[in-house]
Amino acid sequence: MFKTLRAASLALFLPVIAAPAALAEPASFFQVEGVEYDPSITVFEDHAGYEIGERVVRYHDMVDYVTYLAGASDRLSVQEIGRSHQGRAILQFVITSPQNHARLDEIRQAHLARLRGDAEPDSAPIVVWINYGVHGAETSSMDAAIPFLHHFAAARGEAIEEILASTVIIAAVTHNPDGHARRIDHVERFSSRAPVTDEAHEVHNLWNTARVNHYGFDLNRQWLLLTQPESVAITTAWHAWKPMVTADYHEMGHNSPYYFHPGTETRRNPLIEVRARELTFEIARRHAAFMDSEARLYATQEVFDNFYIGKGSTYPQLSGSLGILFEAGAARGGQIQSEHGLVTNADNVRTQFRTALTTVQGALDIREELIAFQRDFFAENARQAASANAQAWVFTAPGDPERARRFVRLLRTHDIEVYRTARDVRASSGTYVAGESYIVPARQLQHRLIRGIFERFTEFEENVFYDVSGWTLPLAYNLQYDALPGGMFSPLPLGEPADGAFQGAPAPDRAPYGYVFDWSHSFAPRALNRVLEAGLMARAASEPFTLVTTQGEQTFGRGSIFVPLARQDMTPAQIHALMSTIAREDGVPVAAAATGLTPELGRDLGAWNVFRTLDAPRVVVAFDGGISWNDAGEMWWTLDHQHEMAVLLVPKSRLSALDWSTYTHLILPGGNAALDDATRDAVDRWVRGGGTLIAARQAAQWTESTLLNIQAEDAPGEAAGSTPPLRLDFATREVRDAEHVLAGAIFETDLDVSHPLGWGYQARRLPVNRNTTFTLTRPSDPFAVPVQYAERPLMSGYASQRRLAEIGGTPAVSVHRPGRGTVILFADNPVFRGTYPGTERLLMNAIFFSTLMDASRGVYEDGADLN
Repeated sequence: MFKTLRAASLALFLPVIAAPAALAEPASFFQVEGVEYDPSITVFEDHAGYEIGERVVRYHDMVDYVTYLAGASDRLSVQEIGRSHQGRAILQFVITSPQNHARLDEIRQAHLARLRGDAEPDSAPIVVWINYGVHGAETSSMDAAIPFLHHFAAARGEAIEEILASTVIIAAVTHNPDGHARRIDHVERFSSRAPVTDEAHEVHNLWNTARVNHYGFDLNRQWLLLTQPESVAITTAWHAWKPMVTADYHEMGHNSPYYFHPGTETRRNPLIEVRARELTFEIARRHAAFMDSEARLYATQEVFDNFYIGKGSTYPQLSGSLGILFEAGAARGGQIQSEHGLVTNADNVRTQFRTALTTVQGALDIREELIAFQRDFFAENARQAASANAQAWVFTAPGDPERARRFVRLLRTHDIEVYRTARDVRASSGTYVAGESYIVPARQLQHRLIRGIFERFTEFEENVFYDVSGWTLPLAYNLQYDALPGGMFSPLPLGEPADGAFQGAPAPDRAPYGYVFDWSHSFAPRALNRVLEAGLMARAASEPFTLVTTQGEQTFGRGSIFVPLARQDMTPAQIHALMSTIAREDGVPVAAAATGLTPELGRDLGAWNVFRTLDAPRVVVAFDGGISWNDAGEMWWTLDHQHEMAVLLVPKSRLSALDWSTYTHLILPGGNAALDDATRDAVDRWVRGGGTLIAARQAAQWTESTLLNIQAEDAPGEAAGSTPPLRLDFATREVRDAEHVLAGAIFETDLDVSHPLGWGYQARRLPVNRNTTFTLTRPSDPFAVPVQYAERPLMSGYASQRRLAEIGGTPAVSVHRPGRGTVILFADNPVFRGTYPGTERLLMNAIFFSTLMDASRGVYEDGADLN
């Protein structure tokens, strides 16, 4: 009695912020008409204490409920397949009959054998994958899992029993839990008792920051790239089953009607079967029938493409599955006014739930066609591999084995077989040393995905791209790689299967003089940061040198780090322990210097003109205020997650309040990086006093024109009146508008490996990402362009001839020295989507070596050869 009275009295003072009753929908709203549901299976509102639409569904309430369903029904099982950056579980639910659950692994193995043609068509149920919640800002893509799982746990009757007996349904809940948690926090923070459906209300302003994961990555671009743990978990689980149909649930702008694939007919990746589109359209007829029955607006063949193979609805299509994209007009904060009326989350949830049911039913309706399609897809893979120009691909990363191993790990997650080379292989790019190189045979189950990863595409039927047009991953990783022509080897020189597992290095000997490690290793920056954070003095080599170590002579390249024993605040034993940690945890080989005397004249370890002392960087990354959260997040992830550097994240609006004497570097990522006058003046004074500004993409353009006051010359053009004005048909507008857009291509650059920005690289040719159209102005200092685009820069992807002519031969990176400071401008993002280990080093060099980028002091003549 006391508890009841106390709860009632508290309720008087703590009213719950909730939506109007008319927008809160009971469980019956989501249930299928005419279907009987088991009343012993609790509905969500009774479990959580509120209805969908009454308030934002809390993430833990959703997880508690769907986990309860798996325990309450013998039709559902659940397992954790991974965790997000913030430690939230990513769950996989398997939905099928109790009889199928009893032999689930047997069914999975039979299904995999069937798609290889090694089992009969009726040997296993069909397999359907439902992917929920890849974008955190898209509410119904998470909440729809609630009625979907309840339906299969509680529905009764012959129809549901037949579906369960004939199907294994796998539901991933939720792909991006951190993003959804951020959305929920935002909506709860700005929720009102009186509904506000005006899109200008802050409750609806959650798209950019909540859409992405913890580090700002768009996980719907990560199916191919796999830099984030959420996507590694999802892709690994997906390949364990290789489902026949994959449904991926999303939301889009609130003024848009409902959308489902097959998508735009002319924008299909050439590696995708036309038959896949035809079967997707057959299933789409079931979605359309449901939408028609309620006179709902929808579209099915516009805007969205099937070209970039790293999206959740496109990636499956290179592995024998249909990929189906669903997009609902977002209700944002829960309810929002749109061009076609009030959009509510509860209604979106119901629609997303019902199209998941029509996906399952549609797949069952064309069961025989799906089985035949998947079997034929992989049989065609074998035929293509047998007649392909390339019988295999071989690759290595000279000087940086970890970068090659990272690529192996990516391939293995894609279920691609990788082997060490059994012997040295000679190809057009050079020799691939046995034990240090890897080979990927073309004849394997994932043949078309292998082609999508390794081949270069530069010619396209149409130039309109929903996402990037170039993603040749060996170029992004800056690997030495070659296609091995058919007939070159018989058999292929396959060594042991490779898994790409991280490998630590042996602990160094105890050094009598100091320790040295080469800068070419992927985690050398992380190792250096450990050294500097420990308060040790470290010196970087500006020239190659030979060192007398306790194991004999060893050569080191530019940028190599020398840590002396002398004049340090740590004992020799403590320094050795730190070097052992670097070798073990960073995998960086560390050499013990036996003497400071080197075999080369003028390059002894104490030479001040060769070995330059470094300071610990204190890095600020600006975000918000128009700066791209994707770009800022990718910078943050690279520094924090990859190299374990402490980074200060500061909103652009608060930069002026910083005590700039505390910090050494400011990174302005892409987007609207324009600073107000007070902040600009503060940053300008700080740079001229010795600070380093690193600006990328649009931020580089702003810095060049505003902070450095560099004005590009007017673009050359013809005399007025020499060309009559164009007149074009309106129907061609979309294609013509996109003609000169750079939608993420890979360009070739020439890198000055002697410049501090190029230290750690071995080859001058460096592939870079390019998705901006502006060009950097060439500085007057002839040494200030360490990276320049090739005259014919396109390596993979689409770029118009106009853009190629404009960009070819211009700076990709320029360095300026105003006062005592340094400004480094990147024409594009060197850590795009965390997938360019090849250019990641440019960013790390810009941080650690910026003070070593001396400005020229002389007058130089064109063509002077000082070699």
